[in-house]
Order: sequence, then structure tokens, then C-alpha cells
Amino acid sequence: MNEETRKEEFKVNGEEVMAKIKEIIKAGNVRRIILKNEKGETVIEVPLTVAVVGTVFLPALAAIGAVAAMLTHCTLVVERKI
Repeated sequence: MNEETRKEEFKVNGEEVMAKIKEIIKAGNVRRIILKNEKGETVIEVPLTVAVVGTVFLPALAAIGAVAAMLTHCTLVVERKI
């Protein structure tokens, strides 16, 4: 099945990443989260499904937090299902 998606980008500081991700997940319809560094290079990419958003997602969330802590400015790309 081919699902249409749209991408949104948010410029955030490393310390704001986790709060923004939690806010985005609560809003729903998220297919993938990509964290890019200041140069626009993908640092971490996490595909999300309904099953993953639960406890299985916690290790991925911890990894994103660890990477974000090393970045001062980054771009959070969110792919949403339309």
C-alpha cells in the first residue's frame, strides 16, 4: 500500500529535541523522525509505527537524546502520514 506523506522541519537546539519529539508523537500520524546536524547531514533516522511508539520506542528515544545532547543546533524532520 502506498501511503502519502508530508515532511515538516523544525530548527531546534540540542536541549529542545526531546521535548519537541514528545510533542510531535502526541500529535500523531508520525511515520519517521530524522535528526540532522548543522551541516544538514542525517545523524539518526527512526521509523515509527503504532507498535513502536510504545515501550519498544524507548531505546530509540534514548539514542536520539544522546545524539541531540552532542549537537548545539539541529534540524528535526518529521514525516507524517496524510
